[in-house]
Amino acid sequence: MTLITLDFTDLGLAFGLIAIAIALSAWQKIGLEWQLAIAAVRTTIQLIFVGYILAVVFDPRAKNPWLVVAILAIMLTIASIVASNRISKKIPQLRFLVWGAIFLSSALTLTYTNFIVIQPQLWYEPQYLIPLAGIVIGNAMNGAALAGERLVSIVNASQLEIETHLSLGATPQQAVAEYRKEAVKAGLIPTLNTMMVIGVVTLPGTISGQLLSGIKPIDAAGYQILIMFMMALVNMATALLVTHGLCRQFFNRNDQFIG
Repeated sequence: MTLITLDFTDLGLAFGLIAIAIALSAWQKIGLEWQLAIAAVRTTIQLIFVGYILAVVFDPRAKNPWLVVAILAIMLTIASIVASNRISKKIPQLRFLVWGAIFLSSALTLTYTNFIVIQPQLWYEPQYLIPLAGIVIGNAMNGAALAGERLVSIVNASQLEIETHLSLGATPQQAVAEYRKEAVKAGLIPTLNTMMVIGVVTLPGTISGQLLSGIKPIDAAGYQILIMFMMALVNMATALLVTHGLCRQFFNRNDQFIG
């Protein structure tokens, strides 16, 4: 099948969708008109900009591993900044901690996927590495933010219980073990919920995009299965690493709770 491409006229008509949403907000006096308009403009500018950048990266005449690595580094850095801002702005070295957690979990997931499952001719093949990295890093960012935010909020609300555990001889790891488990579970809930209903209730954007591009449905389903398993691994690894690093920040060198 031939892909029906969208020109600027088609995209202009697509703005009618957001215009209807803005009109509904104004009609019901929701107050989201400006937010919707700004979001629409930002979405358009950002995606067109990314489209032109990726056109250069995907050009078979200019395949450059360093350019691919540079794009991945930018994605990783932005994701770590967003996630750390959602967790807390008071914890020292949090941004570096989150960056390291997302990097390690994403590297593990992408390495396994690239070298064991897909096995492209070039390890830095942009067609595979960049889209998969975007999915992995984006999910790692969400997992880090959810798990980290939950852990910080629980610990702040349970200072008395933690100090009681410590006074009874518990180690710092033992004192916050249950809170860490709950935080990790919180980081995995969106992915688990999606895996439970995917293909039955929801049809994710990845498989929808592949179907629109003309890929056979069974091939699109295969890639979606791979992506869901990647999401499960990267979310689990990121949540474990972030919560482990955060737990160390709650105590000083003398194992005293500092909040």
